[in-house]
This record gives sequence, C-alpha cells and structure tokens, in this order.
Amino acid sequence: VQLQASGGGLVQFGGSLRLSCAASGLTSGTYATAWFRQAPGKEREFVGGISWSTGTTLFADSVKGRVTISRDNVKNTMLLEMNNLKWEDAGVYYCAASRGAKVYVMQRNYDYWGQGTQVTVSS
Repeated sequence: VQLQASGGGLVQFGGSLRLSCAASGLTSGTYATAWFRQAPGKEREFVGGISWSTGTTLFADSVKGRVTISRDNVKNTMLLEMNNLKWEDAGVYYCAASRGAKVYVMQRNYDYWGQGTQVTVSS
C-alpha cells in the first residue's frame, strides 16, 4: 500500500485548503483512512478520517465544523477540505490507512503512512 498526499502550500489565514491522498494497493478488504498533522515542536495529531466501507467520518474537536473528508472508492482517493484556516492549522499533513472499518484517533492503529505535505498559514 502506498499513500501520496498532495495539495499543501501557502494558505491565507481564514482561507480554504484542499488536500488529496491517493492510495494505491488498497485492492480489497475494508480500510479507513485519516489525516494527521504535525506542527513544529509538537506531536503529530489526528485531524479526521473516513471509513471506506461505511463513509463514516470522525473529526478532531479542533477542526470540527470546518473540515469535510470524503473518499472516491473508484479513484482510491481521500479528500480533505478545510475552511476558515487558523494559525494552528499549519503543519505537515499526513494521510494514513488502517485495515478495518473503524476510524482510529491513535497513530499506532494505522499501518500505512504517506510522506506528508506542508501547509503554511499566512497573514
């Protein structure tokens, strides 16, 4: 399984962000994918995720109401759309995948990780 995150860059404070995670190798079975992020000097944290079989989503409180996550089962792609960006949204965003239908908050439950894409919030 390989995950490729893209779409990061410079985003204005209060603006919108769209990230994509292309997954290859998820040939069969049930998976959940999620976004994590890591700001400098901070631990990696859960942002949100989606179950590919049920479409159920789960979001961190810090982004709830500002983020939607969707998936395209045909293209094997997960999308994150975030609006009203805040300073604390800056960091490296990683996509991750786990086997099973449940979206986990803890990193240790994810088997596969992408390389990360940088998001910088500017004034």
